[in-house]
Amino acid sequence: MNYKIILNYLGRILLLESAFMLPSLVIAIFSDTGRDVMSFALSMMLAAGAGAALAFLPKPEKKSIYSREGCVIVALSWIFISAFGAVPFMISGSIPSFIDAFFETVSGFTTTGATVLADIEAQPWSVLYWRSFTHWLGGMGVLIFILALTPAGHGNGMPIQIMRAESPVPVVGKLAPKVHLTARILYAIYFALTVIQIIFLLCGGMPLFDAVTASFSTAGTGGFAIKNDSFASYSPYCQTVLAVFMLLFGVNFNIYFMLLLGEFRRVWKNSELRTYIVIVALSVAAVTINALHYFGNFGDSLHHAFFQVASIITTTGGTTLNYEAWPEFSHEVLIILMFTGACAGSTGGGVKISRLVIMWKSLVGEIKKLLHPHSVTAIKMDGEVLDNGTIRRCGVFFFSYLLLICASTLIVSIDGLSLETNFTAVMATINNVGPGFGLAGPVETYAIFSPISKIVLSLDMLLGRLGIFPILILFAPQTWNAKK
Repeated sequence: MNYKIILNYLGRILLLESAFMLPSLVIAIFSDTGRDVMSFALSMMLAAGAGAALAFLPKPEKKSIYSREGCVIVALSWIFISAFGAVPFMISGSIPSFIDAFFETVSGFTTTGATVLADIEAQPWSVLYWRSFTHWLGGMGVLIFILALTPAGHGNGMPIQIMRAESPVPVVGKLAPKVHLTARILYAIYFALTVIQIIFLLCGGMPLFDAVTASFSTAGTGGFAIKNDSFASYSPYCQTVLAVFMLLFGVNFNIYFMLLLGEFRRVWKNSELRTYIVIVALSVAAVTINALHYFGNFGDSLHHAFFQVASIITTTGGTTLNYEAWPEFSHEVLIILMFTGACAGSTGGGVKISRLVIMWKSLVGEIKKLLHPHSVTAIKMDGEVLDNGTIRRCGVFFFSYLLLICASTLIVSIDGLSLETNFTAVMATINNVGPGFGLAGPVETYAIFSPISKIVLSLDMLLGRLGIFPILILFAPQTWNAKK
């Protein structure tokens, strides 16, 4: 295990986090109280001090890393930035408890959107900005941002190992010959889409601060809002813009790169994208019809069904109303969409549609194999044959995913809440959705859960965002073996 390079990366990530707190400090100076200014000033110094202490340790002699180091760097980085990112909430008094503040920050960086805050509008602007910005930063990936800033990484294999560990997708590819160029392309597309969304929201009359924070939440498909009613108080136009951009950010960013290159036919043939569009269309139609009597007219039913389907399938979690009042069939559709998630290579969470497509093709292939034992069946996706390793990893992922859901639900149930609350809270956190049903519903908060349950749910958020394995590796004794 290359400990020195791991500590070096942790130091760099904390230095970067300190720099990212600067806008919140500026906002606090001009709009908030002295305590809020102090909270971000001290938090920046703490993160910068710890980061400098780690980054300026003796340089690692061996600069080549392998999958093990890549996973450990990513997992520990996300835990560290969440722990240090919780400090402003505590010092400002917004969330005095460290466990609650850690839960809120993990929810932000993992783009989950689950909250312990009851009165969001009472929070200072600097805190609200930091809270929303964690979504934007976590959406594309914190370490991928570092790769975008640095030329070629520290050594052989480092950039691609980092990208693989931080991108919870079945297959990680490069858009350019160099990984840091791929990271720059991804962030350039991400930034451009965010700016375009802000402009559209401003055209709809949304205030600048609201437009920026709402765009951060939508871009990261996170769901933190600066209003107590989430996005309900905005105009139908702004709600529609938010829903459309949720779906856009739920698309694999490779698709946008293909569009820039003019490869329109290749885009249309992408099986994951077509599946995504079909699932959204069918879900909107089903919920619109099922909830029609609740609204009384087709227009309102379509509008809210479209927003909520877009919010849940992309795991954004924002709401325009209390969807728990909808018919039970609509509830079931939304729960299925929680599980489905968005496309691989997007900012959305969930299982990812690509994994579902792979497993479906594997099922069809297995049936064909049973009917024709001597036939050779190759499983293809977008014209390329999938290797057995990719299929095996999908199967292992699903087993781990279901096992974690069962274990987490059992632990959380110790609080004595209903099965609906416990199960959907676990589903909403491990899929990075945010709101569930019952006492974890869209008009409730996660403050009702015990500290132990909040730790479990925080771990679920990290597991879901990083694709399970980087976090699980931390608990394997052989991971920490000094020998390679």
